[in-house]
Amino acid sequence: MSQTLTHTDSIEQEEQDRKKSQKKQKSRRPANTAFRQQRLKAWQPILTPKTVLPIFFAVGIIFAPIGGLLLWASAGVQELIIDYTDCSTAESEFSQIPDDKVSASFSSSNSTARPQWKRVEESRRPPYSAVNVSDTSVCTLQFSIPNDINPPVYMYYRLTNFYQNHRRYVSSLDTSQLRGSALDNDTIDGSACNPLKLAHNGKAIYPCGLIANSIFNDTLWSPILTTESGGDGPSEYRMTNESIAWGSDSQLYKRTDYQPENIWPPPNWERRYPDGYTRDGPGQIPDLSTYEEFHVWMRTAGLPTFSKLALRNDNDVLRAGIYQMEIYDYFPTSEYGGTKSILLSTRTVLGGKNSFLGIAYVVVAGICVVVGVVFTLAHLIKPRRLGDHTYLSWNNADLPPSTATTTGRDTRPGTQGA
Repeated sequence: MSQTLTHTDSIEQEEQDRKKSQKKQKSRRPANTAFRQQRLKAWQPILTPKTVLPIFFAVGIIFAPIGGLLLWASAGVQELIIDYTDCSTAESEFSQIPDDKVSASFSSSNSTARPQWKRVEESRRPPYSAVNVSDTSVCTLQFSIPNDINPPVYMYYRLTNFYQNHRRYVSSLDTSQLRGSALDNDTIDGSACNPLKLAHNGKAIYPCGLIANSIFNDTLWSPILTTESGGDGPSEYRMTNESIAWGSDSQLYKRTDYQPENIWPPPNWERRYPDGYTRDGPGQIPDLSTYEEFHVWMRTAGLPTFSKLALRNDNDVLRAGIYQMEIYDYFPTSEYGGTKSILLSTRTVLGGKNSFLGIAYVVVAGICVVVGVVFTLAHLIKPRRLGDHTYLSWNNADLPPSTATTTGRDTRPGTQGA
């Protein structure tokens, strides 16, 4: 009987020892490796005048010519910017545009005629519209090009104070719908297109969302050369809206599988489609796969002031002379306190006109050179020996006498405090 108890006790003891060994194995201590124990080899350079001063001068010498090249490239861009926000208040005859609404930069220094504008209301039919719009505000701009401009020539529209980067705005779209899927009303109602999901008649909005609804709908027509320097009569400088979008963006949009009777245009599109979409005629559902203006607009901008490409000409020279250009003025900007402009521009290998990057490089180069010169003079006039202990704080100031006092807490047992 005693042997049985002894055997049982030994088994229990072994089980307890095994559990204790398992607990020891579950230690949270990191493995004893150089990486886990933070014993990796490291190099901590000592900053001395001989190593720091050449770096300052090297940065200045490198950044200065880079900044100069960037400024030179930016200066080579020719452009004309006309803010036509207030064209809606212009007269029916040409009048001068205020100077603060015009900015020009051309390679020629020849004086040019002051830009002018006029406005009339007529019945016009803009592209992608099913009907003529009777109250179309036609803004006509007249401007002068002082010298020939070689292709490519680009026409942009520029908006200010328009926050396409707002979180609610950026997410207000449905990618499946844009790829051509005919989503039912329940799916659209549960999508991210809030608040423009379903129309007043219960039909799904196509394309849904805030981005599509607010597309820039001013129509920019190609400029017409009215008087060429030593040339003939009026001629159109034909610009196209093809190849204005990124190829990667165009792949995101497909022809829809919707039927016209099942969908309705966004609220801001109803002027173009007053009776909704139709199967035939100009009221057909727009083919988003070829609607490049839509592709450009759907690529939201990160800043409230931005420019988007509208037209381009990659082959013909823009001759010097006086041009007229019509704009169908639909896009409202006064509601949100913004402005809209046209931007006629060329480009270089570094892009359009933007002197900020070049100025930044030159400023950094100048600061580095100035700091390097100051530190060099300080090192030559009053050098400091590396590791000089005389500069330590406790070697340069007399310590005040100690004012420490004892308290009852420091009193030893059996003694009385002071």
